Amino acid sequence: MGSDRLEDAQPVHQVEVTGFWMDRTDVTNEEFSRFVRATGYVTIAERPLDPKEFPNLAPDELAPGAVVFTPPAGPVPLDHPLGWWRFVRGANWRHPQGPGSNVTGKGKYPVVQIAWPDAVAYAKWACKRLPTEAEWEFAARGGRDRQTYPWGNELNPNGKWMANTFQGHFPYKNTSEDGYPGIAPVASFAPNDFGLYDMSGNVWQWVSDWYRPDYYAQLQRDQVVSNPLGPSDSYDPQELGVAKRVQKGGSFLCTDQYCERYMPGARGKGDPETGTNHLGFRCVREPSARNVDQRIQ
Repeated sequence: MGSDRLEDAQPVHQVEVTGFWMDRTDVTNEEFSRFVRATGYVTIAERPLDPKEFPNLAPDELAPGAVVFTPPAGPVPLDHPLGWWRFVRGANWRHPQGPGSNVTGKGKYPVVQIAWPDAVAYAKWACKRLPTEAEWEFAARGGRDRQTYPWGNELNPNGKWMANTFQGHFPYKNTSEDGYPGIAPVASFAPNDFGLYDMSGNVWQWVSDWYRPDYYAQLQRDQVVSNPLGPSDSYDPQELGVAKRVQKGGSFLCTDQYCERYMPGARGKGDPETGTNHLGFRCVREPSARNVDQRIQ
C-alpha cells in the first residue's frame, strides 16, 4: 500500500484486509435520488451557511452553494488553486455547476457535490458503509500488486486512455483525448481485474479515514498492518486547523502537470463539510451481505 512517488504516501508498506463487497461503480445520480426521495435528506450544499461559522458574512451571503471548477481563460500559476475554483451559490448535487446546470438525463453519471456526511448518510440508508483507505486501495489495484495504475504500469498502453483524466494544458484547456471534457457516465472505461469501474479518474471518492501526511511514516516498513482504520485525528500542514478526510482515485481534472493522484497508492484530502463537482463516493458491505443489487462486487 502507498506510493514512493508521493511524499504523503510513503513508505510503501504491507497491509492485510479481510473480505468485503464493494459497489462496482460510484453511486450515481439516480441512486442518490432514490435515497433523497425515500428519506427527505438535504445535503450540506443545499443548507444555508451557519452564521456562527461565518460571522463576517452578510445574511445574503449565507445562501447555500458549493465549490465548482471554473477554468480560467489562460495559464495561471499552478500553486494557486483559487485560480480555477470558486464558490457558486445554488450549486449542489442537483445542479453540480450552479443554477444553470442540472442532472436531467444524467442518471448514470456519478453523483457529485457530496460532502463526507452526505456520503455517510447514504451508506447508512443503503445498509453499507464507506470503505477504509486500505480497503479502497486493495480493491483499486485489482490484484496487481505494486503496479502503478489499476491496469498496469503504463499510463496509456498502446496509446489508449484507460481513465477519464485531464489532457492538454491544465487548468484552462482540456483537449479531451480520452473522449470526455468533464465527468463521464459510470463504467465508461474498462473495469479493473476485480470488475470495479472508475477506480482511477472521473471523480474523487470519499473513504472513512482521517488524513495525515505522516501517517504511513509512523508505520514500520516490514510490519503487516491488519485492517487499518487510519489515524485517530487529522493534520494538514497546508491548512492548519482544518480537519481533512482522505479521498482516493483522482478525477477528470487530474494530470501529470499538476496532480497525478489517479494512482491507487496516491492520496487526496478534503474538508469533510465541502463537496465539489469532481467528488463522489462508493460504498462497501460486509461479506455476509451478498444479495444486494447489481452493483455489488
